[in-house]
Amino acid sequence: MSKKIAIPTNGDELDPHFGRAAGFTVFEIEGNEARFVELLSSTGLQHQHEGLANMFKSKGVEVLVCGGIGGGMINGLTAIGLEVVSGASGKVADVANQYALGKIVSSGSVCAHDHGDDHHHHHHH
Repeated sequence: MSKKIAIPTNGDELDPHFGRAAGFTVFEIEGNEARFVELLSSTGLQHQHEGLANMFKSKGVEVLVCGGIGGGMINGLTAIGLEVVSGASGKVADVANQYALGKIVSSGSVCAHDHGDDHHHHHHH
């Protein structure tokens, strides 16, 4: 049974700021292989939980694999049945392959602090 995952993307790297990512790469996971499906543009949807959630749902995405993500965004996504796996980093294709092999399990690194409007924080894992 295949499953679709989406990864916030900046170039060919995972964008560590979920809400600010310009796009999301969708992969289909079948067995332990990740197959590239499409690149979704999130232009105009940055920080809009509902808009992003609806886009993922309409594309059949079930899991979001990301670096850092705010609690509000996680709540908005899990509320409609999406699974969020955080704490990933590196090249998008590598992340997808790692996920397919079962090597990425959520570290639960939710940004629990209030971001306000300025995104000048840096996470060091």
